[in-house]
Amino acid sequence: MFRPFACLALVALATTAQAGTFRLRVDAADAQGHIATRYSYDRFGCSGANVAPAVHWDGAPAGTRSFALTVFDPDAPTGSGFWHWVVIDLPASAHGLAEGGRLPPPARAVRNDYGDKAWGGPCPPAGDPPHHYVFTVYALDVPALGVPADASPALTGFMLRSHVLGKAQQTLTFGR
Repeated sequence: MFRPFACLALVALATTAQAGTFRLRVDAADAQGHIATRYSYDRFGCSGANVAPAVHWDGAPAGTRSFALTVFDPDAPTGSGFWHWVVIDLPASAHGLAEGGRLPPPARAVRNDYGDKAWGGPCPPAGDPPHHYVFTVYALDVPALGVPADASPALTGFMLRSHVLGKAQQTLTFGR
């Protein structure tokens, strides 16, 4: 018998997504892919520590000149999803970020949908089914995107997509 929930559970169990040999791993979740509370937001009724998780990537395509990292919640009840973290201009020599989200120069964060230029952890509405958080690292063909300091996540996404050599993703969940 076909069980859609079982299929979804198998997808959630995936811990590393690949684009060819380009891989991303996020150190934030248990074996079932549920993000630990410490990484969740610390306002709007959420009680996490809002700590950015460690992320690691390897196998970037040849010609990579920089990376961008995004975290997006497509389940947010906004009509357009919710951007939790947008980091650009990560140097080509980078292979990840340590827990806490300290960025190596010349990397910088773009304003997220909380209005901060930093990690903004998950905080779905109480009672919602668990939301999906799509972590994506992009290998880019330029050393810097050149977006303005006040760029929105949407503008940044538009600009980075025209320079993508490859991407790797991992989707985790969080609910309360």
